[in-house]
Amino acid sequence: MERRDAPAVAPDRPRGRPAPGGQQVPHGPRQEYLDAFDRAEPLGTPAGGARSAEGPSGASTRAARRRAGSVSAPEPGEGGGGRAERRERQRREGRESWGRSLVGVTALALVTVLVVLVAGQLARPDRDADATTTADEGERFALDPDQGSDARPAPSDEAEDGAEPEPEPEPEPSYDELLATTFPLDPDLTGSGELVPVPGTEPAADPDATMVLRYRVDVEEGLGIDPAFFAEAVHRTLSDERSWGNAGERGFARVSDGDYDFVVTLASPGTTADWCARSGLDTTEDNVSCNSSSTDRVMINAWRFAQGSETYGDDIADYRRMLVNHEVGHRLGYGHAVCPGEGALAPVMMQQTKFLTIDGVTCRANPWPHPDNG
Repeated sequence: MERRDAPAVAPDRPRGRPAPGGQQVPHGPRQEYLDAFDRAEPLGTPAGGARSAEGPSGASTRAARRRAGSVSAPEPGEGGGGRAERRERQRREGRESWGRSLVGVTALALVTVLVVLVAGQLARPDRDADATTTADEGERFALDPDQGSDARPAPSDEAEDGAEPEPEPEPEPSYDELLATTFPLDPDLTGSGELVPVPGTEPAADPDATMVLRYRVDVEEGLGIDPAFFAEAVHRTLSDERSWGNAGERGFARVSDGDYDFVVTLASPGTTADWCARSGLDTTEDNVSCNSSSTDRVMINAWRFAQGSETYGDDIADYRRMLVNHEVGHRLGYGHAVCPGEGALAPVMMQQTKFLTIDGVTCRANPWPHPDNG
């Protein structure tokens, strides 16, 4: 017969047997085992410690938990400490599971970003190379102590547009170089006939000379010979001590306007022949120069001045000096002369443009009236 005053025993909570001291020891697995069992759950268990319902392992785990809960649950009246601890443990494990899930997602995101960056670099090698070059150049400028903040690479010798740099202009030739240089000119040229005075003045080499002759220099337009050069050649020749100065007897001053005694004129062969014909002289036979005595002009044939003569060969400088001295000598009143002896210096008034030998006697070329004065 059942006793009504005895408390009913829950079917899933067996009564314990008395222990020394009157305490009851519950049957079933120890709490340490259950804690270890709960901690051994796989990564990704949902919050609260419950496993997924899928799979045999999940079902067995839930059954084990139910059994463990039935054995370890406290007797009525003993308090809810065991259940509270389990709930706290489940919450803690849920947080740890969430933290592990977050770490995994973050790691996966980082790996994805790295893959995208590497793929981008492989697809754009030229850009990376340009960036490396730019970085290297920047580092080079930064490490150069002599370069300021505005430092730039030194410009190359080549132009930026690829064109070759313009050559530097050659220096102007000196007077002596020009005097020794021949110039191309047509021997049959007849120029414009426009005779232009050369600007500038030059004083006489000996201003105290007994007689100072003033002369002007004109050059026909279009000859291709520098008028200033020709004017200098005339003045240097007449101012030389070996010329017609005769040791202070004469001086020659160049003017460009005003009063003058004669005009030294450089003209084409055709224009020279025209002015010489005005004084009854024919210069066309040997293409020579003349002193047009009926006019103010001493005519210098530009072709002869440019090319010289066979008698002087390559010595074009001395030929030009002889040409000026010879024609001015005519203006001063001197006539033609002959070779005084074999091997002697030819008189400047000898027709040296045509020949150096006359009557079987040959002289040496000479451009000066007084060669011994030099």
